[in-house]
Amino acid sequence: MARGDKYGFFSRLFRRRPVVPVVRLSGPIGMNMPLVSSMSLASVGKQLDRAFAYKKAAAVALVVNSPGGAPTQSHLIHQRIRQLAEKNKKKVIVFVEDVAASGGYMISCAGDEIIADNYSIVGSIGVVSASFGFEKMIKKLGIERRVYTAGNSKRQLDAFLPEKPEDIQRLKALQEAIHADFIALVKKSRGKRLTTNDKTLFNGEYWLAEQAMKYGLIDGIGDLRGTLQKRFGKNVVTPLIAPSSGFLARRIPGMSGAILPDNWAKTALAAAEERALWGRYGL
Repeated sequence: MARGDKYGFFSRLFRRRPVVPVVRLSGPIGMNMPLVSSMSLASVGKQLDRAFAYKKAAAVALVVNSPGGAPTQSHLIHQRIRQLAEKNKKKVIVFVEDVAASGGYMISCAGDEIIADNYSIVGSIGVVSASFGFEKMIKKLGIERRVYTAGNSKRQLDAFLPEKPEDIQRLKALQEAIHADFIALVKKSRGKRLTTNDKTLFNGEYWLAEQAMKYGLIDGIGDLRGTLQKRFGKNVVTPLIAPSSGFLARRIPGMSGAILPDNWAKTALAAAEERALWGRYGL
């Protein structure tokens, strides 16, 4: 499995065959908990660097399969891809697998071209925040919540206290600002390829590939192998740029750090949130 082309070895080996390095970008975005598969700039940045290091690569292929997640990490990954593409003058072709929704679609917009499978789910251009409310539960258990702050706004949307209208209003304002930036990013990326009105495209709805293509959110329907062979010939080489992994991660899949007893609850909640993200799209 290729780890990049730092010394030009793979470029020399495949000099008579077209090369398109492949990077897989999979999982929810920005959920850094043990045993929870997640994506962040820190986790995929080096893979992207190695993929774009192939000097004579015909293009770089990104395989996206993500229901979304943290907007900041989504944007950071998007920006890194565009920076590397422009610096190395490489075309980026994105291939969507099960889903490229919300932050997953934001990352996909870093591609010069987006190809999806017939049954891929694409879109969900919106912003969502979710949490749990435990105030009734702790009241039944006879538990009193005690919070001490310096600053009137330090205690907002506490899961163990009743919601306040002003806190919800602040959150909605943040969501609207992020949504506006997301819309601007999609419009900049897709440009005149978008074929329908903002109300339809940017209300958080998602579609199968055929409808997404009609709206201009993707460019075609197909798969990585077939598409690349059609464009670059049957001898095209597609080395997968694998992520670096530590000692434990190589031996225990999904293990990115020790799970201490005080992390069990957080890990369980993170796993539930991950499952909910995928479940939102019927996956």
